[in-house]
Amino acid sequence: MKKISLLLTLCILVTVFACKKDKKENTEMETTETTEIEEPAVIETKTEEVEKIKVALSPKSGSNVTGNAVFRQENGQVTFTAIMSGLEPGTHAIHLHETADCSADDGTSAGGHWNPTGQPHGKWGDAAGYHKGDIGNFNADEKGNGTITITTDQWCIGCGDPAKDVLGKAIIVHKGADDFTSQPSGAAGARVSCAGVIE
Repeated sequence: MKKISLLLTLCILVTVFACKKDKKENTEMETTETTEIEEPAVIETKTEEVEKIKVALSPKSGSNVTGNAVFRQENGQVTFTAIMSGLEPGTHAIHLHETADCSADDGTSAGGHWNPTGQPHGKWGDAAGYHKGDIGNFNADEKGNGTITITTDQWCIGCGDPAKDVLGKAIIVHKGADDFTSQPSGAAGARVSCAGVIE
């Protein structure tokens, strides 16, 4: 009988010990299961849309000057490129004028240079002042072909800021060179080509 009691006590002890061990393992498992894993932070990048406007230059003042001009806005800057043909070989001025109206035969319907800040006429970037439309001079080769490119953060396409927005302006190509000093237009001569910049 003592042997049976001893055996029974031993069985009870083993069962209690096994239950405690089981309970401890279950608690550890529960702890492991409820631990949250942190997800990596998501970094959002904002990309600006590229705005682009292409316009055709038409002959004015009895010339044969044609071409295309493109305004491209990206990362807060506008790049302007004009490619022209039918020019007399030599240096010519190109400006932005205040109104996108090329209806007059001589291009005068485009008004004067675009000058929203009321500065004197001058060379682009001159500390003494310049119009926002004072793009500058370019050369036409012996075949009458010419091109010019400028990149600036002083223009925008459709931003609504009257001191920066090129929409509603005109591109005028002149017969001669801009002297950068004569007021208010640089004495660049007749308007030989025009394009209205509209969206």
